[in-house]
Amino acid sequence: QVQLEESGGGLVQPGGSLRLSCAASGRGFSSYAMGWFRQAPGKEREFAAKISRSGDSTNYADSVKGRFTISRDNAKNMVYLQMNSLKPEDTAVYYCTASITYSFYDPRYWGQGAQVSVSS
Repeated sequence: QVQLEESGGGLVQPGGSLRLSCAASGRGFSSYAMGWFRQAPGKEREFAAKISRSGDSTNYADSVKGRFTISRDNAKNMVYLQMNSLKPEDTAVYYCTASITYSFYDPRYWGQGAQVSVSS
């Protein structure tokens, strides 16, 4: 069982940056691939980024590629999402997730979500 808690959300102007953090508690953090999903108002939840157990592989949705960077620190049980060049369409609730597999990413655990709002 893994519990996930996001932090670092907030309001930022277009072109700005934010870093989301996800603290994991429970057993076996390093045995999970980790990822971020997001849900914009009135839209379905969508995949944003994922990272392998060791951190040596990452994958991004086309909409965030080149602007977002996912990373993890297995010694601290932490996952991060660095978001740069933010756009109004990045406004969403961002969820930290954990999956048994990386290639066929299927979240088993979800955090409660962190609101990110991009507006001038």
